[in-house]
Amino acid sequence: MTTTREHETATHRRRRSEPPRNGSGHGRRSARGRRRSPWRTLLLVALAVVVLGTAGLGWIYLKLNGDISTFDGEGLSKNRPDAAASKGENVLVIGSDARNDGNSALGGGNKDDIGRSDTAFLLHVYADHKHALAVSVPRDTLVTIPPCKLPNGTWTKTQTDTMFNAAFSIGQTEKGNPACTQNTVEQLTGLRVDHTVVVDFKGFAALTDVVGGVEVCLPNDVYQNDLNPKRPTQGSRIFKKGEQKVSGQKALDYVRLRHGVGDGSDIGRIQRQQAFVSSLMKKIKSDGLTPTKLLPLASAATKSMTVDPGLGSADKLISFAMSLKNVDLHNTKFVTIPWRYEGSRVAVVEPDASDLWAALKADRTIDGKDASGKKKKASASASASPSPAESVSGAGIDVAVYNGTTTGGLASEAARDLTAHGFTVTGTGNALNTQHATTVVQYGPGLRTRADKLAKLFPGAQLQSIGGAVLNVVVGADYAAGTTASPAPTAVPSSVADGARSADDDLCSNLTYGAGG
Repeated sequence: MTTTREHETATHRRRRSEPPRNGSGHGRRSARGRRRSPWRTLLLVALAVVVLGTAGLGWIYLKLNGDISTFDGEGLSKNRPDAAASKGENVLVIGSDARNDGNSALGGGNKDDIGRSDTAFLLHVYADHKHALAVSVPRDTLVTIPPCKLPNGTWTKTQTDTMFNAAFSIGQTEKGNPACTQNTVEQLTGLRVDHTVVVDFKGFAALTDVVGGVEVCLPNDVYQNDLNPKRPTQGSRIFKKGEQKVSGQKALDYVRLRHGVGDGSDIGRIQRQQAFVSSLMKKIKSDGLTPTKLLPLASAATKSMTVDPGLGSADKLISFAMSLKNVDLHNTKFVTIPWRYEGSRVAVVEPDASDLWAALKADRTIDGKDASGKKKKASASASASPSPAESVSGAGIDVAVYNGTTTGGLASEAARDLTAHGFTVTGTGNALNTQHATTVVQYGPGLRTRADKLAKLFPGAQLQSIGGAVLNVVVGADYAAGTTASPAPTAVPSSVADGARSADDDLCSNLTYGAGG
């Protein structure tokens, strides 16, 4: 006897084995089920791709975040330039020759040696995000290094007439002192540095490998003893004359090469480094500046890169890189700070340097164009706009005025101008040094904001941090009565612009400084 349960089971088995009958409800449902099946499969696959893709991207970002090193933001100066002074962004790029963390295998030397800055440039990205200007600072440039934080938490005293690359070595640590170099650049330029990036040998070599090599050019053959002058023999050829692609160790050798090309100076090497960065940018641009392309670049760079706290995460780093995608290669220029030799060192030339910083602060390009991103005003409203000098009010600000020239009466004339703008002049006199070519605004701790306001009345003035709660103006030969209302320079000085390189220039041009190139 068959039970009801057994009968239902048998019937169910029979129905499953029977083919569907045309027109039956069961058959229609089965057909619909089969028609949906591919879509269900596609949906499941799509969901899996999204989930796995998101998880993979998340893993990449976590990995990048784990690789990024940041330096101590507490080491930045407490008297920094006004962040609102320029609408553009300023990024300090430092090439470190630190030998720690495996870098000695690429650069030679003692792995326990202190970190030094081998090269540095300040990249100004204009507010329109279509133009950029990189200003190289020779490592032997004599500058004022402001107070910097030491590893034990104390701060150094201001150092004058000191080589620029000494700032990175303050504290004598193997990873260097990026904050001190940033403080020095802000002191030198009067521009606020928004971000600082330090790249060591390993990071540089890895970056060139990831992009598949970078095209460079040599004006002549280069041999082993050109890279290492202490070598007793010429050695084998490491670079042939003309264009070639380099990556890894070879790329590092190219940018570090100093002898055997031109006059063997650091200035000549800077020109070749600018050409290299131009070529690297060209390669990255041609590959496409997309997150997909940037992720492997970021992965290679972050393993051996130190950044300021503001770039200390993968999303911030990639977001910043993506913000540069509209900067045109032809509108990306490379220059060197106005300079001259002073013995075996390099001195900053004024007022050209101050004019350069003023042009960048005003977001004026190398040829004087307005790249602030603002829409042009009608001429009537523009003529009614007050000049920077006219809008300055010195109410409540005490200042002493000194004559830094041999021309009598300049301190008194400057004092009258300052009084007319509401400043309280506490005294006038002659400076100890009466050979000042450029006016200098000196300020003590906590007085940088007042110094910036005061400097607006002296276009091209150099700002100098000194000890004591004082605010001084030392008028130079560039000052004359009635010039306080003069507009800021509208273009980079011709002495700088004439030697500029564009990122799309010919690879082999202008690479043999000191040897007719």
